[in-house]
Amino acid sequence: MYTQSITRTRRTAFILAIDGSGSMAETIRFRGRTTTKAEAVAAIANDLLFELIERARRDDGVRDYYDLAAVGYSGDDEVRPLLPGGRSMMSVSELAALEMPVRTQTVEHRLPDGSIALREIPSPAWIEPCAAGQTPMYQALAEVRDMAAAWCAHKENAASFPPVIFNITDGEATDCDAEELRMVAGQIRSLATADGKALLINIHIAADESGRTIFFPTEEEADYPNRYARLLYECSSPMPALFDAAIREVKGAGALPPFRGMSFNASAADLIAMLNIGSISVKTE
Repeated sequence: MYTQSITRTRRTAFILAIDGSGSMAETIRFRGRTTTKAEAVAAIANDLLFELIERARRDDGVRDYYDLAAVGYSGDDEVRPLLPGGRSMMSVSELAALEMPVRTQTVEHRLPDGSIALREIPSPAWIEPCAAGQTPMYQALAEVRDMAAAWCAHKENAASFPPVIFNITDGEATDCDAEELRMVAGQIRSLATADGKALLINIHIAADESGRTIFFPTEEEADYPNRYARLLYECSSPMPALFDAAIREVKGAGALPPFRGMSFNASAADLIAMLNIGSISVKTE
């Protein structure tokens, strides 16, 4: 299981579900400056999409190694597609063929004399930041479930590496209780191709990095007094052995699997590591 390489005839899918609730307006440190969580998450998600395009680029163009989807959730019950044209899902070559929207980011960097200078760099901007209203996470995950189920049902995907879903949030769902969240997460994790079950990775972003961070935890590490951390652990997928080496490289060689696909009190750097590990460990041919 989880051995299928990604090819043009055996593509996989990466799906992002991004919290756009009002609390995402809280500030964090990212790339040397203070910004909102919403702005940082959007920048990181855009960087991931750009990186996936570049990984799929060959001499003959961008090959369709992946299907990509991104939805945002905010307000009372709003779940909306975030990719261009309101598309729920598109192939990586379709995204690459579109004119890439660009926004300029200001980044701090340290000069040789120790002083700080500001530098403006252009960055891809398919996904825009949002911070408004409540956290309809259940509705978002239900939509992701249906999207992933439809993808798995396509006969051309029957033997492919299963979909990888990243749910990026900074708080608890406001449209369900804990049992309902476990249920919809379990439905996502039960979806499968012949190569394995869909992987659901939950990432909780913190404004205050002083708290204890849980990062791809083992069962023992998830023994955390915060009930929401435990809930995220229960909702997340066990990580296949394929990912162990990349996880141990970040956690330390002493970390022993099995690991669970979640983090709690993650910084922006932790979020980048989670997305990278979840997306680059799968082999392409």
